[in-house]
Formats: sequence, C-alpha cells, structure tokens
Amino acid sequence: MDLRVRALESLLVEKGYVDPKALDLLIETYETKVGPHNGARVIAKAWADPPYRRWLLQDASAAIASLGYIGRQGECMVALENTARVHNVVVCTLCSCYPWPVLGLPPVWYKSAPYRSRAVIDPRGVLREFGVTLPDEVELRVWDSTAEIRYLVLPIRPIGTDGWSEEQLATLVTRDSMIGTGVPKQPAQLP
Repeated sequence: MDLRVRALESLLVEKGYVDPKALDLLIETYETKVGPHNGARVIAKAWADPPYRRWLLQDASAAIASLGYIGRQGECMVALENTARVHNVVVCTLCSCYPWPVLGLPPVWYKSAPYRSRAVIDPRGVLREFGVTLPDEVELRVWDSTAEIRYLVLPIRPIGTDGWSEEQLATLVTRDSMIGTGVPKQPAQLP
C-alpha cells in the first residue's frame, strides 16, 4: 500500500495536479495536529482532572477548544460518558460525520454501509465483532452523528491507573474507545 501511495503521489506531482509543499503540509497536519492523539489527550485530562471532566460533559465544544483542538467538523461536540451501567456507541447513519480535530480521519469501517446500519440494528453484535462483549445489564446507547453534532465517548478509566500523569493515561486511550466500539488499553497491555 505504501508503494502505491508513493507512486500515486509521484504521478500527481509530476503531472502538476498537486503541489508537493501543499501535500507535505497536509500530511504534517494529520500526523501532528489532527488525529486520535488529540482525543486521547482530552480523555486523559478528563480522567485526571475532575473539574475538566465535568466541563467536558457539560460543554464539550468549549472544553475541547480550550486544549486547542478546533476546526471543521469539531465545532459542535457532545461528550458521552461510559459507566458501569451505560455504554455509548457513535455512528453516522447518513454519511460519515466524524470529529476530525479529535479523532483524525475516519476509519474505513466507520463509513461503510454495513457498520452504519448494523450499529443501529444490532449494536451488541457489532461490538462483539470489535472484541467488546458487554454484560446484559449494561444499557447500550447508540448516538447518530450529524452535520450539526458530533460525539466523543469518554470511556471508563482503566483500574490501576491512580497517580498516572495525563501523558501516561493518554497512552491507554484508543480511537475506537472514543467511538465506543472499543475500550481503553489496560495498563498490562502497554510495552
């Protein structure tokens, strides 16, 4: 895949369709400024800082913007908190509305018709396919993103992380845990 991307890039530059500097800037933006590492920092701060957590749950747009994560498709955010009794999953049934500033580019499966329909029809089945099995007593809520509102799931903080710094906590947060199709890594899973 990497070779194909490089060949396509070379061809587009050679034909004059793409400015190499513009392409480098775009790549740098998605590698360093936009992506799930931003969302992981938001979640880690919410786990470590109770006043920030409350703010995130009350006004996610402002709380996220306070960390500098702003931009198209991140203006109207709502944070959904997973608990021992409730698990939230995000889908966009019409297209692929997705909070780019905190999650980066949407994964291919998020945009796929099977995920978009099955997440609503059989959310527990979809979660099982992602390796997440919830007890029957856990309420499962499916949230439909739109062009007006995008969601960020605040997953349950892993046990055994008391005293961890925000930087350490961020290493446990996965993109899928912020969509609700996954859970954070456990401390024992880190290298």
